[in-house]
Amino acid sequence: MAERIALFATTTRGTEDLLADELKELGARRIRQDRGGVRFMASLDEALKVCLWSRISMRVLYPLGTFEARGAQGLYDAARGVPWEEHLRPTTTFAVDATLKDSEHSHSGFVALKVKDAIVDRMRDVVGTRPDVDTKNPDVSVVAHLSRDTLSLSLDLCGEPLHRRGYRVRPTVAPLKETLAAAILRAARYTGDEALVDPMCGSGTLLIEAGMMARRRAPGLNRDFAVERWPELGTRAKELLADMRADARRDERKVEVPLWGFDKDPEALDAAQRNVRAARLSEEITLVEGDATKLPPLPASSGLILTNPPYGDRIGTGGQKGMKSFYYKLGESLRVPGWRVWVLSGNPAFESAFHARPSARRDLMNGPIDCTLLGYRPSGGGGEDSEAPLRASHEPVDVAAVRPQHEGEEDR
Repeated sequence: MAERIALFATTTRGTEDLLADELKELGARRIRQDRGGVRFMASLDEALKVCLWSRISMRVLYPLGTFEARGAQGLYDAARGVPWEEHLRPTTTFAVDATLKDSEHSHSGFVALKVKDAIVDRMRDVVGTRPDVDTKNPDVSVVAHLSRDTLSLSLDLCGEPLHRRGYRVRPTVAPLKETLAAAILRAARYTGDEALVDPMCGSGTLLIEAGMMARRRAPGLNRDFAVERWPELGTRAKELLADMRADARRDERKVEVPLWGFDKDPEALDAAQRNVRAARLSEEITLVEGDATKLPPLPASSGLILTNPPYGDRIGTGGQKGMKSFYYKLGESLRVPGWRVWVLSGNPAFESAFHARPSARRDLMNGPIDCTLLGYRPSGGGGEDSEAPLRASHEPVDVAAVRPQHEGEEDR
């Protein structure tokens, strides 16, 4: 890899500016936001730091080129023109992952197959033999994106997408992606230095991402990256990453603020407990059985309430009318003096039913669902939300008065 090369980090739509700020903090240069990602320049060690430390990126791509590709033959010819012998060896395994947008082709697998055939044929002609395909754990991951008649080809430095942190051992229905959870925390200006409560924690993703931020733990600490197996860069990348991982482990800190999660669904709490333990954050995160509309007093006098409530009729409240009633009760319960509130809503009825005026908003995509992230200033302080309903008691939680989820209960 040259001293600095052009790279592209992908992200969830609506979080590009958050990723750009993160990349700047990680040492990237010449940062430029694009739809669905951020372009930047980085040296090898800077690129590896992004792989290890980015909480928001989905992939970190090394672009090989953009080509006109019409029809099946056009796909093949475009891919065959890339000097794959510079990136692969006969002993190197590879796989092709393809995505489509407004394309004449209807199946991404067909596009991946044509690119794979072109790579194999090029390698056989140039070096005399072909590398093998390994779709599960390839040494080199090739990413093909076909937008209309334009084919973009890249190598993925990370291999598996970065949202796969390794701690999600027990998901729930429609879990939040880890990278999106981290982006939401950044949008809410969470730094790990204040108390955080998720009153509908589900499988615990927001809490775990907050816990890693509070610990100053690198999100990619316990995984390897495809670039460590690349023919030209693998040895050097492995050495650099070993030093970076050692530094990251040494620089972790003790969490001094409470991180609390509530949920009234025992199965959700069970999933959260398992995931928290897999993330090695059992000492930092407290899980309590509780109804978000009837929360007990919170564990600090101020902090951040952050949650992703149900979008539809999954809580037995009677359709959209029932959801509005549920959101109204949330507005009464969550507007606590001294606490900022941020909510990711996928239901257009939420904002009016919550009966408080947001001070910030951001449009996001949670998978295929259009969502709005809404931020509310602390109530009771004379600001624009001062007339929102308040709760009467705000002393720290008496753990004996609620039912915490303890180690060992997950198998009950």
